[in-house]
Amino acid sequence: MTEGDSLEFTPWVDLYWLPLGAGAAVPIVHWNGLLFEAVASRREHRPACDLYHAGLEVGTGAGRFVIEMAPAWGTGSAAAQVATAGPVGFRWLGRSRFFRYQVRCWRDGVIPDARFAVDSPRRLSTDLSTARRIVDLASSFPTGTWGRDEFGTGEMWNSNSLVAWLLARSGVDMSSTSPPPRGRAPGWTAGLIVADRQAEA
Repeated sequence: MTEGDSLEFTPWVDLYWLPLGAGAAVPIVHWNGLLFEAVASRREHRPACDLYHAGLEVGTGAGRFVIEMAPAWGTGSAAAQVATAGPVGFRWLGRSRFFRYQVRCWRDGVIPDARFAVDSPRRLSTDLSTARRIVDLASSFPTGTWGRDEFGTGEMWNSNSLVAWLLARSGVDMSSTSPPPRGRAPGWTAGLIVADRQAEA
């Protein structure tokens, strides 16, 4: 890219809110999510919410990147650019790729089921330094055990934690960034808390 091209380029940071389990041929994730939210809402004495997971697309002068957390096996695992990886369920299980997740910073990647996204995409930034920082931070993500609360935040660590952590650490204003109305994103607050702790350290 030449200097003239860079002046014409508009970077972006786009957030997608994807209904949990949307588009799956076998709706196991969707039904498990409904059960999880029914139990959680009853325990917390509140109405049940729609569950979402976040997708992130970033445009920089170096290309378009999709950043996601996904299983180390299955669709896309061979082609994706892996920034880092962590265990699923229990840390010792992470020795097997069947119990390991990948943080992918995937040039020209695709957000699965983006067509089902609600109130999306939300453009959070058009600042080039912010977009580049998000891409650079992907390899520094704290690889806690997926589905557990090893950082003592009160929430599980998951793909929503990844997106929230990246946005907060890159300086995006998170005060107005939240799931669609009547929606909830488990793990989101965990990412924000850990990012705040690191900023204060």
